[in-house]
Amino acid sequence: MKTRITELFGIQHPIIQGGMHFVGLAEMAAAVSNAGGLGIITGLTQPTPEALAKEIAKCNKMTDKPFGVNLTFLPGFANPPYPEYIKAIIDGGVRIVETAGRSPEAYMPAMKEAGIKVIHKCTSVRHSLKAERIGCDAVSVDGFECGGHPGEDDIPNMILLPRAAEELKIPFVASGGMGTASQLVAALALGADGINMGTRFIATKEAPVHENVKKALIAASELDTRLIMRPLRNTERVLTNPAVEKIVEIEREKGASLGIEDIRELVGGVYPRVMQEGDMDAGAWSCGMVAGLIHDVPTCKELIDRMMSEAETIIRKRLEGLLAA
Repeated sequence: MKTRITELFGIQHPIIQGGMHFVGLAEMAAAVSNAGGLGIITGLTQPTPEALAKEIAKCNKMTDKPFGVNLTFLPGFANPPYPEYIKAIIDGGVRIVETAGRSPEAYMPAMKEAGIKVIHKCTSVRHSLKAERIGCDAVSVDGFECGGHPGEDDIPNMILLPRAAEELKIPFVASGGMGTASQLVAALALGADGINMGTRFIATKEAPVHENVKKALIAASELDTRLIMRPLRNTERVLTNPAVEKIVEIEREKGASLGIEDIRELVGGVYPRVMQEGDMDAGAWSCGMVAGLIHDVPTCKELIDRMMSEAETIIRKRLEGLLAA
């Protein structure tokens, strides 16, 4: 399948594995890239730029296909050494960066000078247009269904994607709730040039996470996510568990007076305990509504091959078959 995204990134299939904390390691990115998609290493999972350089080198040994690095620009109180992380990316020969969080504008000159193609994750049309203006090559349009941070507008992809198609000149991928062939076809029909999958890739053989996490995703339905931190205007979609229900209760009690300190122990430093140790009740961790559509744990190649084959069948048989002769 040839789209503006496959052409831009030099990949076989229009499927991107988005950055995910303590999931986007070299083995995850390499498995997706080797399967014809675009794998992404999560930059800030690595505690230092030196550690990121090692992870990139490891990935380079595991695949000769294109892969990218995610850099999330955090709010002001957390200030990782971004120029050094970017240098590690450039020195490692990576030429694709997925940016997220705050605007990457300050770092665009350094990345563009190095020939890096930038895809920025956006939860609204206005942010997507800003990304286009500052020189991003593509955007990942993140609907309300997504795991992680859906923004504050609550616009689902059935509206957000065609709105993005109306406004954007650069290519974009559909992100949030994506995990099946029919969704890939629908995203293409709505104007996207591919899809970005996060949660779905956690439930694969190569995902470097505890088996408990994969089992939790298979067991979950589309009703098992919650939105937390809305009073802080830092809304996050997470898989429900006792810790998450406690957060929801604290938010209800505190109302507008809620501060991050009230829930810090339930949201901070949780990922290593969940993803590596398999402690499913350690705290809140990001998960999309697409959990309701996850029923197995294939290899990345099996997943992508199956999706592409089914997408072709849907386009050639079902959709064409609906047209009157």
